[in-house]
Amino acid sequence: MTIRPGPHNSITDIAGLLVGQAEDMAVRTGVTVLLPEIHCTAAVDVRGGAPGTRDTDALDPTCLVEAIDAVVLSGGSVHGLEAASGVVAWLAARGRGHPVGNVRVPIVPAAILFDLTNGGDKGWGDTPPYRALALAACDAAGTWVRQGNAGAGTGAKTATCKGGLGTASAVDPEIGATIGALVAANPVGAVTMPDGTFWAWPWEQEGEFGGPHRPTGPAGPEPVLFRHPAAAEPAAGGNTTIGIVAVDAALTKVEAQRLAIMAQDGLARAIRPVHTPMDGDTIFALATGAVPLPEPRAVALARIGAIAADCVARAIARGVWHAETLDQHQGWREKYSKP
Repeated sequence: MTIRPGPHNSITDIAGLLVGQAEDMAVRTGVTVLLPEIHCTAAVDVRGGAPGTRDTDALDPTCLVEAIDAVVLSGGSVHGLEAASGVVAWLAARGRGHPVGNVRVPIVPAAILFDLTNGGDKGWGDTPPYRALALAACDAAGTWVRQGNAGAGTGAKTATCKGGLGTASAVDPEIGATIGALVAANPVGAVTMPDGTFWAWPWEQEGEFGGPHRPTGPAGPEPVLFRHPAAAEPAAGGNTTIGIVAVDAALTKVEAQRLAIMAQDGLARAIRPVHTPMDGDTIFALATGAVPLPEPRAVALARIGAIAADCVARAIARGVWHAETLDQHQGWREKYSKP
């Protein structure tokens, strides 16, 4: 049985998941919000050496909260964490959140990437744009996901070309589950080999990032790590790839945690090197519960996790392939001139 992308090749192929995005091109930054319309079990796995997150402790399997109300991916480094406050306000105004007595408290974990040195106008004083961008992203939520210079990927970059926001999905006919990924790629490492071939090329589906492409030369030597267009030297927290994987299977929080851990392997398939001291690589995992997980559960979960890792790798390459040149940050299609 062949695994193929869903109808939109997007995380929104999973019923009940919406994505909203908003950008400020003058600032060269943006916000991406995943808005579930239904109950979602959630977990997180953090691998980078310089993460920036909010409310991730609540996702620990030992903690009280069983479901989340949204997940936020944002540019802006520490300033971007304010985006989650905007989403909390948007949800609370609509009566959504974890019930506590007669009130509801929205649970909105978030992760940020560093895009403060990409040349945009960061002179916002004491009013960073992220809360307003988050509100706009929530208002814009739907099933169509823009890629490339969109949302959290707006100001993203990689070691060799412009970074971006990408998504991908896969339908597993064996389990009957749909798996999806949504990733903002901004790594200190490279997503391409020296000839421009994506490291993720073996997992490409249906020419989704310009293929089929195979390396035209040797895969090595390893790409030069610090020849970054934004700075001569890397800085802690100066990069980061952040993302979400989702599945419509019924998972416990512990199983969702394992899914997030396995999905991190997709970063290693698409980025070289990854999980460095300068990155804050973070992956959230969501499960909507629509499809029962068959027995033996461990085997089914292993299969879903492997597919999720593939989706993450594909989403990274798709986000970079769709990204357009932004000043000195050259887009992949312009730089490598491949059809």
